[in-house]
Amino acid sequence: MNLNKTIMILIMGMVLACGLFSCKKAEETALDQDTELIKTDVKESKEGFDKRMSWWRKARFGLFIHWGLYAVPAGEWKGETKHAEWILTTAQIPVSEYEKFALKFDPVNFDAAKWVGMAKDAGMKYIVITSKHHDGFSLFDSKVSDYDVMDATPFKRDLLKELAEECRKQGIKMCWYHSIMDWHHPDYLPRRKWETRSTEGADYDRYIQYMKGQLKELVENYGDIGVLWFDGEWEHTWNYEKGKDLYAYVRSLDPDIIINNRVGKGRAGMAGTYDPGASSGDFGTPEQEIPATGLGYDWETCMTMNDHWGYNKHDDHWKSTKDLIQKLADIAGKGGNFLLNVGPTSEGLFPQASIDRLAAIGQWMKVNGESIYGTKASLFEKLDWGRSTTKKNTLYLHVFDWPEDGKLKVPGLLNKPESLFLLADPGSELDFHHEGNSAVVELPETAPDPINSVIVLKFAAGPKVISSKYIKTE
Repeated sequence: MNLNKTIMILIMGMVLACGLFSCKKAEETALDQDTELIKTDVKESKEGFDKRMSWWRKARFGLFIHWGLYAVPAGEWKGETKHAEWILTTAQIPVSEYEKFALKFDPVNFDAAKWVGMAKDAGMKYIVITSKHHDGFSLFDSKVSDYDVMDATPFKRDLLKELAEECRKQGIKMCWYHSIMDWHHPDYLPRRKWETRSTEGADYDRYIQYMKGQLKELVENYGDIGVLWFDGEWEHTWNYEKGKDLYAYVRSLDPDIIINNRVGKGRAGMAGTYDPGASSGDFGTPEQEIPATGLGYDWETCMTMNDHWGYNKHDDHWKSTKDLIQKLADIAGKGGNFLLNVGPTSEGLFPQASIDRLAAIGQWMKVNGESIYGTKASLFEKLDWGRSTTKKNTLYLHVFDWPEDGKLKVPGLLNKPESLFLLADPGSELDFHHEGNSAVVELPETAPDPINSVIVLKFAAGPKVISSKYIKTE
């Protein structure tokens, strides 16, 4: 070995031992700082926070369901077909007119066992459903409102009770989405600019008490609830102090519940980022997008399968199964969760396109789920051929683009694994060697999965990866 090569190896080792460790330590400090006050509004140790978030971090994949009266018009109003769950305001429908949809909301084909079963078969570990969206209509039997499925519709069944019971039977976590904004309640302010309802006598504080009454019902009457997923916090009537108060109130009802960052102010628009040390909430909420990198704290991307959250019968712009599976790997590879949405019909059915995609994702997850569940973010800056996830001493390589020459180059991977195989074929043994600054995995000619083939590398003491910016060639 010549002198230059020796020096290069020594430098790489020193950087790995010092520079890379300091980078990793900084990341751990950002994520796991040892403090007695994780939140500004509720005292909690780091150990307590990690314990509370544990199931959610392991789950990585959940089902979002947007369902309510807006499913009745199915996106269409007076010849326009662009609407969905926002139709009350996008079509400027008077509240008294919108209320009539309740008389037509009769989901006779709703089957909680089938809904939960489809989520479970897709590999999802939790379900978040709209207990109340911005239109103010509730899918549960609320004692503080008669604008709900029991009192206002011919269906007269507590949909959330049936779902919660079925989730417990099938081992899925039940979670609620609940809107802070409410276009129906007479005390909610501000009103839509086009509305004609008078604001005289409206009392926003009284609305907050009403909302807290519904939240108390949702937390206490339906068994174990995993997440309260808030939304609609962006209007000027909601502020930082109200967010702190609501976060503390919900945690007083159930100390173990998880709450998203939209409970308070501070969310950076669709990017969903926030300062977890200064704002309320336990995780960030990117919407319809995936961050370029990890965020340094817990986060979850929520996304539709087509262009709308609620059901729109005219919307056939569906994301492909390939796109969704690769997005799941991309999100897990950056340390996030994926909350994928379905908008059921007013009859209580999932659109067939959603059913088909859930089934296809489920087939992939049956083979490759261990490379998603309980994993942490990638150790690599960038992988041109796909993504990577890690779990203890195991490295998972998600290969989207199978190399034509059969050589998968893994930049910056320094040590050799004890075993190396295809997740789809655990009995396989792949060859491994180094070429310059890259490890090379020798692959079979054909990919086991055309969308995302997963390669497993198991190490005695964990993979050692060095950032490409530290690598210097001769």
